Amino acid sequence: MELDKMDENDWKYHGEGNKSLVVSHVQHPRVLRLLKYPAEDSENPPQTAEQAYRQIQNIVDFSSNVMSSLLGEKFIHSGEVVKLPLEFVRQLSIKVQHQRPAWRCDKVMDIYSGCALCLPNLTSPALHQPTHTPPLCIEIKPKCGFLPSPKHVSKDIKTKVCRYCMHQHYKVANGKWKRRSFYCPLDLFSGNRQRMHFAIRHLIEEPQNNFKVFKGGQCIYSSKEGSDESPDMNSLLHHLRPYFLHTNNRMNSHVTSKAVLNDFIQVLVNALLSSGGGDGGVVADRQAEGRGFCEASIFNKERIRHGSRGLPSDSVLFRILQTQMLDTLDIEGLFPLYRQVEQHLQDFPKERTRLQIEGPYNEAFLEKLQKCPAEDDGSVEYAVAKVHQYRVAMTAKDCSIMVALVPSSEEEEDNESLSSQRQLRDFRPPAFSCSASILDLDPKPFDSIPRQLRLDQKIVSCYLRTGGALPKGPVREKEDCTLLFHPM
Repeated sequence: MELDKMDENDWKYHGEGNKSLVVSHVQHPRVLRLLKYPAEDSENPPQTAEQAYRQIQNIVDFSSNVMSSLLGEKFIHSGEVVKLPLEFVRQLSIKVQHQRPAWRCDKVMDIYSGCALCLPNLTSPALHQPTHTPPLCIEIKPKCGFLPSPKHVSKDIKTKVCRYCMHQHYKVANGKWKRRSFYCPLDLFSGNRQRMHFAIRHLIEEPQNNFKVFKGGQCIYSSKEGSDESPDMNSLLHHLRPYFLHTNNRMNSHVTSKAVLNDFIQVLVNALLSSGGGDGGVVADRQAEGRGFCEASIFNKERIRHGSRGLPSDSVLFRILQTQMLDTLDIEGLFPLYRQVEQHLQDFPKERTRLQIEGPYNEAFLEKLQKCPAEDDGSVEYAVAKVHQYRVAMTAKDCSIMVALVPSSEEEEDNESLSSQRQLRDFRPPAFSCSASILDLDPKPFDSIPRQLRLDQKIVSCYLRTGGALPKGPVREKEDCTLLFHPM
């Protein structure tokens, strides 16, 4: 990018989260991620340009020095901080304002610092040749894939029902979503193909913020928060059909919608289980610990025809799960250690720097959390290390996976430029070159821990109060769930 020749017309609105807004370049596979802050601060920015630069640099450092080491470099794109012309940022803010969802407009884009994070646009894979069929990119926010140990929780229900499933009841009760999703992260992280298939099917049926499909860089399937309307699955199937016309030697005209959906899910499962060409073995699941099944999942355990094999140790899901499991204490067991650190910092404010509470996120930070003693020795160092571990685990629980699927023609399959891509050939055609990336890897603030404890308490009490009651009416197309699995 030539920063002195930036033109807002070369960029378009891409999406936004709670803390940042993203625009994508109309020609090049690049995005810019800009900070946001509350609308009431629009005339008086809450931080200086230098502080904004440091905040974004912290995100880059955390991703490249900490999360990359834990999750695997091949999955991570950390990006770089750029300083943009202020006039370009102001014009860009005006241009994208009308495209933003109304419920996101309580915050405004930072137009004062000129700082942004420049990243590859993972919805437009670089290996895509414009003359061929556009790539598909699927964004999945898998959430937490295990149940906490009973040792540290006050309510027994937390060891039986996963956080995501409980949170669904809370979100529906508070009107954030109209319907409950029947997706359960423990099914996705199980490594069992039938459970994974089942999980992805329910992500597609009720995507919420956890599932999006992009075709050629354009979002073709997602949910709108608070909307009464379900996303249009027929439209999704219309987009997917050309990619799966000849699957398993079926005739073109006889490919049913159910078969298209089934094959799409199969390809996704394969991509998530792919070891990426490494020599990682399969790691046994955690069912022996009783932490691999959620009682709220509507997957019938008796439906499993073959025992859970677990996740390949080099797969994207395994790396995420291992990082999530750095949270060994649950928020309830961690909170007393957080209070210990907080008290120490009140007594000795200058210790914030030595203990790296706000970074820098370097090798020393990573070493602190990796070399944490197994037992609590009462020291502030132990407490800080556990807090750091928890914060890293929370990032892994809130990350997203982007799976890029590029259709391969016979000529392309021999092309050496694709040799580094993993080929999915459990059935063919179609064959896809696939790659997985992990995004949304921001550090969680130290001072967010009390808020997380309060939210946890609200979620659990809501679930217990409602008795985990399901919405009235049958699960949509439940009978399909038993028919979707081809023998592997």
